[in-house]
Amino acid sequence: MTRSTQQTRFRLANQILDVIRDARMEPGHHLREQQLADLVGVSRTPIRSALDLLAERGVVETRKNQGFFLRKPFDILHRIEIEIPSTIEEELYTKLVRDRLATRIPNSVTQSEISRRYDVDRVAVTRTLSRLAEAGLIVRNPGHGWTFAPTLDSFISLRASYEFRLTLEPAGFLVPTFKPDHAAIERMRLQHLYLASHPDIASVSSMQLFETDAAFHEMCAESSGNAFFAQAIQSQNRLRRLLEFGSYFDSRRVREWCREHLGIIEAIASGNFAEASVRMRSHLEQALASAQVAAKQSDTVPPNRAP
Repeated sequence: MTRSTQQTRFRLANQILDVIRDARMEPGHHLREQQLADLVGVSRTPIRSALDLLAERGVVETRKNQGFFLRKPFDILHRIEIEIPSTIEEELYTKLVRDRLATRIPNSVTQSEISRRYDVDRVAVTRTLSRLAEAGLIVRNPGHGWTFAPTLDSFISLRASYEFRLTLEPAGFLVPTFKPDHAAIERMRLQHLYLASHPDIASVSSMQLFETDAAFHEMCAESSGNAFFAQAIQSQNRLRRLLEFGSYFDSRRVREWCREHLGIIEAIASGNFAEASVRMRSHLEQALASAQVAAKQSDTVPPNRAP
């Protein structure tokens, strides 16, 4: 099993746990593969693998020719969580971004320097640099080495970005073409419930937190039915990825924005798009306010501002 497949298995197992808890299922409940696959948005094969993992942990049991059945009551499952193992590449990705934010590494680096500094093999370095390049965070030099791409590197530009998003994102809920994908909304809700109730949010990788945050804002923009809204938010996510990445080390703020996102999700699910717009504005204003407070403590945008 590859690392990526293994991580998918663990993430799906946690999503299934969220479904069980949310539906308040009791022991003996038949966990149907196709039903879970439709809800989560994947095929039956990875769902079966995730259920096998839950069976290994004693959460569910398999019955020959019948399928998977819940063993433990939903209230006990609030204390059960399947930790997602990190990969070497993910750990290196996080270290490179964190160290660049803290200026512990120079703007330009070579693969050999990275390999020596972090004691990882060249294959892992190559894969990690490729991922950073795909995210628009780093570019290959014409001659030798790699250079981190310019991004939101001052509070002035950060504020300008938030002002742009405050103009655009709340308005997306109010256009006549706004039409949410309810399956996507439910999947996003489950992901946020998992993070909001996580007993040790600091142990969740910053990459996973950023991707959840970015995916939420892109989902809202895509629901507008206007491709220009979606493209603009995707562009903003690319611009803020490097410095905003550091904000996910602030566990308190992470829990706050999870709750704020859940409030927006609830408003969308209930069809109250005007309320969703108001909540989105409040969410972005709170994020900007947190950035302003943090900026007073530093001449540059600090790494622990709100996302």
